[in-house]
Amino acid sequence: MTKMAESISIQQARKLVLLSQRIPPAKQSGRALSVTLSAIEHLGYIQIDTISAIQRAHHHTLWNRNPRYLISQLDELMVNRRIFEYWSHAAAYLPMQDFRYSLPRKQAISNGNENHWYERDKQLMESVLRRIADEGPLMAKDFEHNGEKRGEWSSKPAKRALENLFMQGELMVPYRHNFHKVYDLTEQVLPDDTDTSLPNPQEYARFLITRYLRANGLGMASEISYLLKNTRALVSDTLQEMVSNGELILIKVNGNNYYVLPKSFELLNIPLSRNKLKILSPFDNLLIQRKRMQALFDFDYQLECYVPELLRQYGYFSLPILWDGKLVARMDCKAERKKSLLHIKHLALEPGLIKTDAFAHALTKELVSFLQFNECNSLRLHNTSPAGFKPELEKTMKNLL
Repeated sequence: MTKMAESISIQQARKLVLLSQRIPPAKQSGRALSVTLSAIEHLGYIQIDTISAIQRAHHHTLWNRNPRYLISQLDELMVNRRIFEYWSHAAAYLPMQDFRYSLPRKQAISNGNENHWYERDKQLMESVLRRIADEGPLMAKDFEHNGEKRGEWSSKPAKRALENLFMQGELMVPYRHNFHKVYDLTEQVLPDDTDTSLPNPQEYARFLITRYLRANGLGMASEISYLLKNTRALVSDTLQEMVSNGELILIKVNGNNYYVLPKSFELLNIPLSRNKLKILSPFDNLLIQRKRMQALFDFDYQLECYVPELLRQYGYFSLPILWDGKLVARMDCKAERKKSLLHIKHLALEPGLIKTDAFAHALTKELVSFLQFNECNSLRLHNTSPAGFKPELEKTMKNLL
């Protein structure tokens, strides 16, 4: 029987979420590389994305949690085998310490119980696997032919074979070269002490639940199993069991039920850095579930790079802005790298943002670091909504930039 849910305010819920997400970041000590690894291990995954209007999403998400982050750190962690590439809800970097929990999906794909993108050509896959076993790490382009494409080594089928072998766990990606995957045999990539035992369904469900709630503060079954095939029923049953034995607490926020780890309530005693502004990636772990952001932060967000240009309201690559514990604006940006120039094409304020002078000051301070992160030394502000905010922001920028 489900216990009666306790209630917390929307402000408490937002604080719990942000502190669990470690954004804005608290003061940090230790090596910068260790802080980056800690962020990945805590969040559970960092989504990989190819869009390069500004620094790519995987770098952006980590930079927002580690002010000393350098883009070389992901490559270093991959080479040191502290993280690995696989699939979360999308392509992602995952902590090597969680490797065994990637095995249920790999087994399901290998057994044909779950499909990814490509049909499997088993004969071609065996040929690809043999060639990598003989020659060592290879890229998709190593299977291409100049001139007429021939049989099994024509590029597109070979790429599909590589991805199928990757998804079912026989190949891994030890590193990337110019952002292109390099593939090698899994046994050549895994550290010797890696736990490769297959978790049983109960272990797997508990892992999904505790990892999600640790990183996100609170959650419901649909959020915990988001885009993870064939997990919803198992997660729902395990949530009920964990509530019954006191491992989780059921709470109510704005009429919705969420699950929380009991220890997470301690975070509500920690102050949230409300003055610190953060410019977020559209693929940030905080934002990736849009319905959740609507429910908890009253922020209706759509990434409009997938929307026809004439139908865009905010811009091609609009970045949500977090300030004062709320999502208060969105900023369409593009880095013109040859000129070291960052374009703010459109900055749109949310209707509830009233303290525009304080916001302008906080945004300008963060833009100093954001310019450096994007390897730019100047910026150009094109448009704001409302239009009257533009001169106010330009005045602040002139004084601080």
